[in-house]
Formats: sequence, C-alpha cells, structure tokens
Amino acid sequence: MVEPDGVAGGAGVSAPGLVLLLSGPNLDLLGQREPDVYGTATLDDHVAAATAAAAAVGLTLEHFQSNHEGDLVEAVHGARGRAAAVIVNAGALTHTSWSLHDALAAYDGVVVELHLSNPAAREPFRHTSTIAPVADGCIAGFGGLGYPLAVEAVARILAGRA
Repeated sequence: MVEPDGVAGGAGVSAPGLVLLLSGPNLDLLGQREPDVYGTATLDDHVAAATAAAAAVGLTLEHFQSNHEGDLVEAVHGARGRAAAVIVNAGALTHTSWSLHDALAAYDGVVVELHLSNPAAREPFRHTSTIAPVADGCIAGFGGLGYPLAVEAVARILAGRA
C-alpha cells in the first residue's frame, strides 16, 4: 500500500490534530498547467500555505499527491483511525471516481472537498462531484486562498465535535 509521506497508517488511534491533504492527478503541474484557470502558484506553494494555516490552529498537516486513483484510495484507507480529517483536491477524479467516493465514505473523520477553480462555473462535465455526497463541505473557486480556508473549516468542524 502507498503511504502518505512514508507514514504507516490504517490502524490504531486517530491523531486528534492530524489532517491529511490529498492532491489528485495533474496537481503536480500547478504553476505550469493552465495558469489562467489555476494560477501561477505551485502545489508546493499551496501545501506551504495549508501547513502554515494548520500550525496556526494547532493542527499538523500531512500531504500526499498522486496521479493514480488507486494510490489516493490507499491513502484514504491509511487515514482511517489515524487522521482526524482529510482535505481532498481530487482534480478531475472529482467527477469520475466512485472508488475514491467509497473510500471517503468508509472514513469516519472530517472530509473537506477543495478546488482552486469553481467547477460549477466551468464545463458541464465538471458540475458533478462524486466527492460531495461524502464530504462535510466544499471550498471552491477561491484559488490558493482555498487551502487555508479548507484548514480553517476542518479546525472549526473538529472544535464543534469536541
């Protein structure tokens, strides 16, 4: 099984302050791919912003990116019983991945769907999300600001469940 950042997971007690940030296919090309849609910031820039936002509210952020659907499913499996929340920018898999949907449905922590652009304002095929039915909420269309907003949403949801 592929593990986010080489950390073993899937069993044991959930770390109360651990947030897993998942990045799907082609997000490794941020800053180069369609900058008019996704901006010029790199994935590393967005992860750094999310990491700083997490630290500011007492959370720890772990990031995992893959261009392969099964790796993302395995990462969600590894988060079960280990991470308090998953923030997922699944890229185009948002619109097609029922396996990622099912993995997130089996995860019992907070799930926040995240998009740099606003899928509802784009091509019709992007209007459907397989993630939305199993997410606590969605942050979309705010560009890079979405990353710290997603962390803030996680922090507030976790505080409300404490």
